[in-house]
Amino acid sequence: MTELTFGVFVVFVLITLGITVWARANTRGADDFYAGGRKFSGPQNGMALAGDYMSAASFLGIAGLIALSGYDGFLYSIGFLVAWLLALLLVGVVRNAGRFTLADVLAQRVRRQPPVRRAAVVSTVTVSVFYLLAQMVGAGALVSMLLGVHPGERFLGMPAGLAETLMIVVVGVLMICYVMFGGMKGTTWVQIVKAVLLMAGSVVLTVLVLSRFGYNPSTMLGSAADASGRGDAFLRPGLRYGQDVEGDAYRTIIGKLDFFSLALALVLGTVGLPHIVTRFFTVPDARAARTSVSWSIGLVGAFYLMTLALGFGAAALVGREKIVAQDPSGNTAALQLAHAVGEHVAGPVGGDVLLAFIGAVAFATILAVVSGLVLASSTSLAHDYFGQVLMFGRPRESQEVAVARVAAFLVGALAIVLAVVARNLNVAFLVALAFAIAASANLPAIVLSLFWRRFNSTGAVAGIYGGLGSSLVLVFFSPVVSGKTDPVTGRSLSLFPAGVDFHLFPLENPGIVAVPIGFACAVAGTFLSREKADPLRYDDLSVRSLTGAGSH
Repeated sequence: MTELTFGVFVVFVLITLGITVWARANTRGADDFYAGGRKFSGPQNGMALAGDYMSAASFLGIAGLIALSGYDGFLYSIGFLVAWLLALLLVGVVRNAGRFTLADVLAQRVRRQPPVRRAAVVSTVTVSVFYLLAQMVGAGALVSMLLGVHPGERFLGMPAGLAETLMIVVVGVLMICYVMFGGMKGTTWVQIVKAVLLMAGSVVLTVLVLSRFGYNPSTMLGSAADASGRGDAFLRPGLRYGQDVEGDAYRTIIGKLDFFSLALALVLGTVGLPHIVTRFFTVPDARAARTSVSWSIGLVGAFYLMTLALGFGAAALVGREKIVAQDPSGNTAALQLAHAVGEHVAGPVGGDVLLAFIGAVAFATILAVVSGLVLASSTSLAHDYFGQVLMFGRPRESQEVAVARVAAFLVGALAIVLAVVARNLNVAFLVALAFAIAASANLPAIVLSLFWRRFNSTGAVAGIYGGLGSSLVLVFFSPVVSGKTDPVTGRSLSLFPAGVDFHLFPLENPGIVAVPIGFACAVAGTFLSREKADPLRYDDLSVRSLTGAGSH
């Protein structure tokens, strides 16, 4: 099976490298490298958006959450889906107002651009690196598992630890190649291929699962509830999030607030994620941008509906004990389900083939997401910092693109080193932190720039640094960094080992506090600054964002 999985991986890598070579030959200047020439259609960009958004955490993590936690696992995915409704409201005006990056949108409104661009670069790189680090660490573990690398054993003559490190390096090198040579064109087509593979894999699994239950979802849910050992509670809220702790009102309230805070960050953070914002500029106009979001809503919605079949199907057909035995977090549930239903249809060979295909889909998912993150960081560093701050807005296109390629290499190399160092640490919280920073640092600046006439550059800088700083401080003093232990085994569930406890903030997700702080800092910075508002810039941006007149 390992040889088959490895072979499918190689085929996928060769196809995507071929796309990258083609994209390199057809990339001429900054517009091509940063925005794919703005020639992608709404449906094409919609598939790429969906590919960018549906990470391995969505594909494997949510299926596992549903398999282990039932209804609450599906509730988690609702936050990801609802987020697109906010994106649909803002995407048209953001597309018209900007050029390549988040800072381009903000710069249209303010007199003093350099400090605003520097703040936007800091926020963009921070969000991207945190998100990237979590994906890279997960990629090493996932690819190792798919290729059969087990702790204490050897793989191709190497110790398991060295093999996992090698997996992280390989994923990182491929990611750097896609971005350095393919730019936005190459990355977008890799996203599209990934989205098609992911949807095809999910449809195949969903049909095979439902066929086991006579295509009756109620029968599947009933079987899952019976197999879970939790009975009807498996199909009701409260098994994982917002649990009622008997006799402890404080912990009950904290649990419910924490879930609300997580949902708030997921919903508000999506539209502020740098790799999502940059994708809005790859289409020719606002109408195509809205079409692309509509397509992504359809694809993401269909995908999350299918996670119901994947999660509950895994609970019913694989069983909780087998899922937990292979991975306590449930990340292997979809893979184990693929093997189970494939084996039922075509025997052991069918199980191995379907597992290899789904494993390749997961591999494609990781590569596509990390490439988008590196591209967003390198674009911001080259265009905003080098081109607009260091070169005062007058760089040659060839210089800027060359700097973007170097920046992609440096960001990618940094991500590889950090992921190798952190590969044995629990860094899953970084994904939620990235959404929280995007919601508390980037969203206030975007919204107030577009809709508040009084807003100025001091307010933008204060909002970005206020939201960013508060998110980092709150998470550092939260239970995800220190003080959280398993009540049964005493094992640490935090970043630091058991016995180290300096947490002061009771919630694991800072959004409920950090988002208001981000908005408050932006408003306070605006009112406390001596800088006067610029009504002409506001009127110009309003006309441009609402009509598209003068947009790139």
